[in-house]
Amino acid sequence: MTHYNLLVIGFGKAGKTLAKYAASQGQHVALVEQSSDNFGGTCINHGCIPSKVLVHDSIDGAEFGPAFSRKKEVVSALNRKNYVNLANDANIEVLDFKAQFKSNTEIELLNEDGTVAQTVTADNIVINTGAKFNIPKIEGLDTAQNVYDSHGLLNITFQPKDLVIIGGGYIALEFASMFANFDSNVTVVEYGKQIMPREDREVVEYALKDLKAKGITFVTETETHAFRNEGKHTIVETSKGTFTADAVLLATGRVPNTDLALENTDIQLGERGEIKVNMYLQTSVEHVYAAGDVKGGLQFTYISLDDFRILKSELFGERDRTTENRGIIPYTVFIDPPFSRVGLIATEAEAQGYHYAENKLAINTVPRHKINNDPRGLFKVVINKDNNEILGATLYGKESEEIINLIKLAMDQHIPYQVLRDGIYTHPTMVESFNDLFNF
Repeated sequence: MTHYNLLVIGFGKAGKTLAKYAASQGQHVALVEQSSDNFGGTCINHGCIPSKVLVHDSIDGAEFGPAFSRKKEVVSALNRKNYVNLANDANIEVLDFKAQFKSNTEIELLNEDGTVAQTVTADNIVINTGAKFNIPKIEGLDTAQNVYDSHGLLNITFQPKDLVIIGGGYIALEFASMFANFDSNVTVVEYGKQIMPREDREVVEYALKDLKAKGITFVTETETHAFRNEGKHTIVETSKGTFTADAVLLATGRVPNTDLALENTDIQLGERGEIKVNMYLQTSVEHVYAAGDVKGGLQFTYISLDDFRILKSELFGERDRTTENRGIIPYTVFIDPPFSRVGLIATEAEAQGYHYAENKLAINTVPRHKINNDPRGLFKVVINKDNNEILGATLYGKESEEIINLIKLAMDQHIPYQVLRDGIYTHPTMVESFNDLFNF
């Protein structure tokens, strides 16, 4: 039975980065990944990178075929680079098997036919298996043609004339915006009453106006009842009528991927099927840790990267980095233009009892918008009037995905909003909007 210092299950951001660092410290490391299509993790192969290549090219006016070809080239290059980076390290073994727990201490590596190839052990085990698609139970789904999850739609070989998206979350909006830019007719079918219900409503209305201007149709408070085939088309039957599609995207969320025979262990799961961890990412089994999407919470690659920092501190450092001190988490929805958020919106600040103030700035008042040839968008910020710190920001507009990080930095460092207001910024840029945005 082979024993390792560190065994990582899954090729995601946290796991691959930890594997490389542990190897640099002289540890004998194994990384188990059952699919070569996932070398480097979901972000590189099926998520952030391919989708953002397509978002970029769709905004840039590229045609569908060339954009998807470039996406394939980018993914292939990064997949290979990530594999080589680990496989060529003398202290790392990349094991192409499916892993499952035999006990708290033993991991079985399975062949494709389900037989056990070998059993291994390790001083420390990190579960980094990510999340899988939440597939709803809809009549006719098993026989419906041209129904995809986001992985499948990213690898589609034809441009759909009519795309129906089931679900109105952030991933759904990104795909809707992208395919609309490629001149597909897009319909978004959402069960809830609102699109982006947790966001600032005024900013959301700006975004929805622009999305609708692309020809995207939003159908809310709608149940999807069934799928059926009609020639080469898929018919989507809902509580508000039927829709005909060349392709259907199921954008109904993702759930932790815990298909690891955890019932053979003392590892505990939470209410949503996530692996429960403490602030050091330690599971209920002392030498087993979980990182990335499999532990629940925000499903972002940069969270997984910070999980690596926590594990590095836990296993090789002073245990001074935890989930409780990594600061406020920003995020961006890569629609056109991007929608970015960090911290609180005004209604949340009021509900939490803050003595707050809110300010907003339309993008068509920022000089840079003339150069960008894009007047769309609205920036809003909320500050704490008692200590002049920033409580949150919602930025909808060109380059918001970049400048939201400056506000996150200011919030983490407790920098008064006046510092951003009085900053000297290069001109003409979007960030110089701070001079007016923070002018309370």
